[in-house]
Amino acid sequence: MRKAAILAAGDSTRMMPLSANIPKHLLPVAGKPLIFHTLKALQDAGIKETLVVYGYRGEELRTAIDEQQWGEMSIHYTFQEKRMGTAHAAGYAREFAGDDDILLMYGDIMAESSSFKGLVDFHNKGMYSLTMAVFPVEDISAYGVVVVKDEKVTDISEKPKLGDVDSNLINAGIFGVTSELWDAIDKTELSSRGEYEITDSIMMLAENESVGAYTLPSWWVDVGKPWDLLEANKQILSTAKREIKGTVEEGTTLIGDVIVEEGAKIRSGAYIQGPVYIAKGCKIGPNCYIRPHTCLMGGVKVGNACEVKNSLVMEGSSIGHLSYVGDSIIGRQVNFGAGTTTANLRHDNKSISVTIKEKRVSSGRRKLGTIIGDFVKTGIGTLIYPGAILHTHAQTGIGVIVDRDIEEGKLVIVKQDKMELKSTSIK
Repeated sequence: MRKAAILAAGDSTRMMPLSANIPKHLLPVAGKPLIFHTLKALQDAGIKETLVVYGYRGEELRTAIDEQQWGEMSIHYTFQEKRMGTAHAAGYAREFAGDDDILLMYGDIMAESSSFKGLVDFHNKGMYSLTMAVFPVEDISAYGVVVVKDEKVTDISEKPKLGDVDSNLINAGIFGVTSELWDAIDKTELSSRGEYEITDSIMMLAENESVGAYTLPSWWVDVGKPWDLLEANKQILSTAKREIKGTVEEGTTLIGDVIVEEGAKIRSGAYIQGPVYIAKGCKIGPNCYIRPHTCLMGGVKVGNACEVKNSLVMEGSSIGHLSYVGDSIIGRQVNFGAGTTTANLRHDNKSISVTIKEKRVSSGRRKLGTIIGDFVKTGIGTLIYPGAILHTHAQTGIGVIVDRDIEEGKLVIVKQDKMELKSTSIK
């Protein structure tokens, strides 16, 4: 198997506000766009040709990919005009595949190159018409659950309740496919959601016991919602190796695998505990604390006496002095006024909920801070509740407590009353 196809045409609505000005697949993970990690993993797995099926803000995606060097792996593109389900999207790879077997995957999936290589080797044994990657999880309720017997897929149940299905294996969104899939797609009918579902196509093949299951041997992340970037960032940074190219002043402490790119400056008194990624143009400190699994993109500023923990801060953003950022995702060109604090834990220790497409959704995370869109500004002393979203161009005045989402372009201020004292005498 020498070919792969990445389905990356989705409109990224679940990633709002982070995807308002950039395609989801270019959002940063450990210093690089998400899709760059996938392309590199495919390259390492021996793939020689990759098709990217693009849609939303697709020209930006295409330009970014073409600006990179991919060695012996060539990149091809096709535009998906309409989004009518995963089977419909997969059909765009038919001409590219020809008579060859290909690796087909969703564009928001991240995994190690060894997982891709393992699936390719498994599929190349020629035992199945289609190979489905599966992955074990504790909470199956948000996924398509796969029932496997004797290495064969026998059933796929979409987002079942706990106990309804005797399996903890989920559809990992990576497949080894033969030309038989295209025939099955042609026969696939609209689902109850009004889409052509690739799982329906796969179940047609499974009826003939011709779908094999390959369990991924290492980590896997479905980057479908904003907080998934934190998990992806953690997995990639966990493999990072210490590399110091920027300027590090005397009196700075760097612990573990810290990456400081050329052009970054770390001022005296900064304490940085890896794994941490600090991109070119960053100015860190003095006297601040950067904790593990933090990624600071190009030109980020972290001021005096700040603490940043397990967070992603995108290009050009500034964290003003005396601020705390924990378990948060901060967009581009954001300005935090001095003393801005992101709360990241409920008193009852329950999972933090976030608004996704106008519905409250559990993040499944006990610790989650805020999600900030591009060009947001906070006034000094702003306090932000766990799970609150500040959409693009939102602003807060001095001392605001953000206990709910702030809509795009809205300003929230505190109104104060003056009261007449009964007595002003000093006793």
